[in-house]
Amino acid sequence: MTSRLSRTWWNSRRLRLRLTLLYGGLFIVAGSLLLWITYLITAQALEQQFVGGISKIMSPPDVLPPGQAAAPPGPVGDVKFRASIVDRADSVLSQMVSHSMIVMILVGVIALVLGYVVADRALRPLDRVTETAQRLSESTLHERIALHGPPDEVRRLADTFDAMLDRLHRVFDAQRRFIANASHELRTPLAINRTVLEVSLEEPAASEDLKALARALLGTNARYERLIEGLLLLAQSEQELTVRRAVDVEQVVRMVLEQIDLQSRKRPVTLHQDLRPVLVEGDPLFLERCVFNLLENATKYNVRGGEIWLTLRREAGVR
Repeated sequence: MTSRLSRTWWNSRRLRLRLTLLYGGLFIVAGSLLLWITYLITAQALEQQFVGGISKIMSPPDVLPPGQAAAPPGPVGDVKFRASIVDRADSVLSQMVSHSMIVMILVGVIALVLGYVVADRALRPLDRVTETAQRLSESTLHERIALHGPPDEVRRLADTFDAMLDRLHRVFDAQRRFIANASHELRTPLAINRTVLEVSLEEPAASEDLKALARALLGTNARYERLIEGLLLLAQSEQELTVRRAVDVEQVVRMVLEQIDLQSRKRPVTLHQDLRPVLVEGDPLFLERCVFNLLENATKYNVRGGEIWLTLRREAGVR
């Protein structure tokens, strides 16, 4: 559980960390370049102002005033003095580099922290877009991001997403209106058929064969009514069944076999059955239509004198 949470956190913060490392890397590269340039400029300045200047000071003048004798040369003292000046200049440069490195490391850590804060603040509007997209469904299409701020790239992305939601909302409204109209138009003829069949059953002069046919047609009409109700419910429930119950698929298959006639077609086929009791979770009406369509297609696209194998069993390890 902990590893899953850490992986989720890492995935959600990956872009922020990448931007933070990018900011920190650019700062370190720029700081190193600035430190190297500063070192070169300081070394050149020390060379010109101190070492070269001392050499000029200690060199005897070409022209002496009248009556003034030249100072005796002292090569050993001059060399020691120059070496002392060079050592002091090198010490200044080394101290400057070491202190600059320490300061650059401290400022680099601060830059990483500030980079993460800036990246988090810059990507926060994208989090709003993502959260809204994850929360949306057919019943919540009225929600909008409504991002406020300057008209930058993130604001344009949020506005484009809101415009897309407006179009989706209009499409789903049109779909709901179509479903309502289709529900009315499909239910009306089935209701008329049911009324006509029920009236024919009440006729005293109707024969037993006619009543048997009317009862069979009533059953078929009732199944189509349930099918239409189920299809409309499925269309209104985001393409997913909201209610499931235990269904014996063997009974569903046998009910389909009573409805379909495999021998009355132009190309009669032979059906081989191997049915076993199997319980599943689902809607019996939709399962019936699935089995009916499978058998109908197997018969329709078969060859003359062909064969169909209908097997029903539960696979091992499958619930």
